Amino acid sequence: MFIDLNSDCKNCFGLCCVALPYGKSADFPFNKDGGIPCQNLCSNHLCAIHDQLSEKGFRGCVSYECFGAGQHVSQSIFRGKDWREDIELAEEMFAVFPLVQQLHEMLWYLKQALTLKETRSIQTKLQMIYEETVELTVKNPKEIVELDIAEHRSQVDTLLVETSKIYRNDIENKGKKKWIKKDEDLLGANLQGLNLQGEDLRGKLMIASNLKNSDLRKADFIGADLRDANLSGADLSEALFLTQSQINSAIGDIHTKIPTYVEKPSHW
Repeated sequence: MFIDLNSDCKNCFGLCCVALPYGKSADFPFNKDGGIPCQNLCSNHLCAIHDQLSEKGFRGCVSYECFGAGQHVSQSIFRGKDWREDIELAEEMFAVFPLVQQLHEMLWYLKQALTLKETRSIQTKLQMIYEETVELTVKNPKEIVELDIAEHRSQVDTLLVETSKIYRNDIENKGKKKWIKKDEDLLGANLQGLNLQGEDLRGKLMIASNLKNSDLRKADFIGADLRDANLSGADLSEALFLTQSQINSAIGDIHTKIPTYVEKPSHW
């Protein structure tokens, strides 16, 4: 079954702009409760300030990615029924959306793991859990809200960790010096020009870190926070589990090398 893991706002009912809550912070200019439409959401479900999000203080929107869950929930699970037309439908849709988003995120990582030649030894296991995850995304709304997402994520995560170790194994075997410690905080860290090949950056807080001209090939970026991280001149061409939203929230330039599975942001 084909599952589109790329966001398509034109076929979504603006679910991320309604279902999700956010608080006034460096990422948002005001508070918004879940289930309440953002004041910038238009009647056609598109954002009135989409090309000015950062300037207007909505940096959290820039770094958010639904992995295609928005259009899947809108058009497939709820068969094109608009939440504006039915209050009860809206509540159910808003409960389903963040759960499907998590499943789609897992699918995105699994799909990348399946494309790697290094993962041949675990391809069968990866394919099986990929298909199991797809099946969860096509259940009816009542079944989806009852899913144990945490348990399923734990199973997926085990294979993603294994994928990462296999993918980065050749770098580890070369005895390359490790620059980053397991529990090290990289907030604003100066890592300019370092050989960070094969580093495990999983879940690292790297806001405003300086990675200019660093070699980040084969580094694992799953869950890393790259908001305002300076990637100018850095080489991320073989980076693992790097998402479009991570790239969008970072700073780069024409010399930044990125994987073929993400696009260079227009603001770089």
